[in-house]
Amino acid sequence: MTDVVMPQMGESIVEGTLTRWLKKVGDQVQRDEPLFEISTDKVDTEIPAPAEGVLTEILVQEGAAVAINTVVARIGAAGEAVAAAPAVAAKPAPAAATAPADAQAQSEDAPAPEPVAAPAAAPAPAAQAAAPEPVAEEPAGPVSPLVRKIARENNIDLKLVKGTGAGGRVTKADVDAYLAASASTATAAKAAHGPSAPAPAAPTPVPAPAPAFVRAPAPPPEALPPLPRPEPAKVRLEPMSIMRQKIAEHMLLSKRTSAHVTTVHRVDMTQVARLRARAKEEFRERYGFGLTFLPFVARAAAEALRAFPIVNASIEGTNILYHNEINIGIAVALEYGLIVPVIRQADEKNVAGLQRSIVDLAARARSRQLKPDEVSGGTFSITNFGSFGSLFATPVINQPQVAILGLGAVEKVPVVVDGDAIAIRSLAYLALTFDHRLIDGALGDQFCQKVKQVLENWSDQVL
Repeated sequence: MTDVVMPQMGESIVEGTLTRWLKKVGDQVQRDEPLFEISTDKVDTEIPAPAEGVLTEILVQEGAAVAINTVVARIGAAGEAVAAAPAVAAKPAPAAATAPADAQAQSEDAPAPEPVAAPAAAPAPAAQAAAPEPVAEEPAGPVSPLVRKIARENNIDLKLVKGTGAGGRVTKADVDAYLAASASTATAAKAAHGPSAPAPAAPTPVPAPAPAFVRAPAPPPEALPPLPRPEPAKVRLEPMSIMRQKIAEHMLLSKRTSAHVTTVHRVDMTQVARLRARAKEEFRERYGFGLTFLPFVARAAAEALRAFPIVNASIEGTNILYHNEINIGIAVALEYGLIVPVIRQADEKNVAGLQRSIVDLAARARSRQLKPDEVSGGTFSITNFGSFGSLFATPVINQPQVAILGLGAVEKVPVVVDGDAIAIRSLAYLALTFDHRLIDGALGDQFCQKVKQVLENWSDQVL
């Protein structure tokens, strides 16, 4: 019997959401065959089976958040007994809830009991126990404490709310939509039938006529008819994906953790641009993919990280953790979020090797084929927002790292050179966001100047 566990997805990740099972209990599985899908803020990917055999037991339902190293399933040998897949069982009703029905059945066969000399207004204990909580049923999928709190406060039975989350999970957006629909229905009913007649009130003494100069009191607000509800705004409500929720949590965590400061430096990329223009056609023919500006920046950053190892470090409490490897994460934009796969030992690769790694990781990230260890272990990150035309930005640090470098668009602009001469140069902005708890402004600027120096005086060949 082999245990299938939730894998470690990164240093700062303690849990992931199991979004979908690709096999069911009793299915034959091969080693390394995709078994289930998970989603975190770092990766949204398929997890392979650790062994060959039969899926004998599934321990975690779809849509559940699972801590790392938790056993989620078991794989046994062929012919081994299998267990039923977990299902969302209806919560058993309290024993007291069936008491009134039993008592009614007994009363039809047995003679009426003697009257008891007890106050008629006092409720029977069974009746008290039969009173359900505002939320007496479980929904089709797991719900968060926030959803349960909203349901209790508004007396909502979650069984009546249609869940749109993974595995039918009821989200906060589902509860809000249910409340809005209920309010709209109630308003429509009042408009169709008119306001209900007020309950007869006890007669009150008629006050003496007020003097002419005294304004008569306005009627109480509850006596006024309700104002018509305005037409609801034309919006579309859509719950966040699991990955989007995790990204949001990770970004807020980073902002709360690090003292973010961004320094921006302008770099002359003319030397690199000329070299790239001369080599890009032969480069594509030789390697089968194009040559961009990003591997040049990654190579320059790796040299700067060797010169300033504290930028490649991280913080553990009041200690500085210096990393012996330079593992650079490259931010990849996806249709459904953002992911940062890692190039390991980036300082040992040349431009061609870095470009190959970038192309490979980006392609597999977009096809959800990244492995868990390819999105963990990063010590520094680079984001190329210039690929979308942005000149510069202030990127957010990827925890637990202490810095991230952003590359803006490379543009040809007229600049003053050699005193008073004007020339056309290919310029770009480098934006370094660093954790001011560990890195001071002077050190951050020195790091950027090192990157700038390497790029402006590029001499290495790429072929």
